Amino acid sequence: MSASTILLWVVLPYVTIAVFVVGMIWRYRYDKFGWTTRSSQLYERKLIRIASPLFHIGILAVVIGHVIGLLIPESWTQALGISETLYHIMAVSLGLLAGICTLVGIVLLIYRRRTVGPVFSATTGNDKFMYLFLVAAILLGLLTTFLAAGFVDHGYNYRDTVSVWFRSIFLLNPQPELMAEAPLYFRVHAIAGLCVFLIWPFTRLVHAFSAPIGYVFRPYIIYRDRGPHDLGNRTRRRGWEAVGTPDKRRRE
Repeated sequence: MSASTILLWVVLPYVTIAVFVVGMIWRYRYDKFGWTTRSSQLYERKLIRIASPLFHIGILAVVIGHVIGLLIPESWTQALGISETLYHIMAVSLGLLAGICTLVGIVLLIYRRRTVGPVFSATTGNDKFMYLFLVAAILLGLLTTFLAAGFVDHGYNYRDTVSVWFRSIFLLNPQPELMAEAPLYFRVHAIAGLCVFLIWPFTRLVHAFSAPIGYVFRPYIIYRDRGPHDLGNRTRRRGWEAVGTPDKRRRE
């Protein structure tokens, strides 16, 4: 087994996992205020109403497809009565649809970011770096799906090699020779995906792991306090205490 095979399909995956886990913990602990998408919806709304749902729904479908394809063994789907032919047709059709939606969505988001002045001004070098890797991974994923579908040749059953290798990494029994046997486009796509997870903790992508559960239960936020004289006979409702109000100063 060559050194490059071990480096790419054993060392790189474990380095990626370590950087991703430690980086996410570090980011959450020391940069909670930076754990955000830095929303730009106030600057422009027409394009984002189309682009954002397309991208987010598409990428969610892509993630679900990868989870099913990589983590669920072929024997399990066959036990459910899903033949390899049926699985292949479903995976390719849904994968292409999800990939196209994701690609169109991110292209529109990048176009919006480049052409809308205030949005472009709020774009950092880190954002551009992230978009480069993300678009590359999406394009390679679409290409891989297209080629594996058999439109060019007889197709390729990645669940016999790529999926087994992926599971072997988490079972701490890596089988890099399986990835060495996979077609080049699968290997390039896998490297692109690993690179996305390498940079993930240091970009706005961290917001994907945020669940705004507290948003539902938090008290309302006062953006403009009209003062107690506007309340009339109504009782003041529960909310965040405004800093510097007369009531606050009296208690201090």
